[in-house]
Amino acid sequence: MKYKEIQLLSPEENSIKLKEELDYLVKLRFAHAVSPIENPMKIRETRRSIAKLKTAQKIYKLRQPSEA
Repeated sequence: MKYKEIQLLSPEENSIKLKEELDYLVKLRFAHAVSPIENPMKIRETRRSIAKLKTAQKIYKLRQPSEA
């Protein structure tokens, strides 16, 4: 997923997508441990997608006015 696409997501959609990607990563790692998966680069792509989603979440939180 491109970062420009991630920026267009709402915070709720971002959280949902992040959870889906984390679940997918767990499944990929398990499948790879049992028997080598066909394309191990999927693991790297998924990790990078998770990092992009977390970065977008952090930026959104920092832009919100602090509640005092």
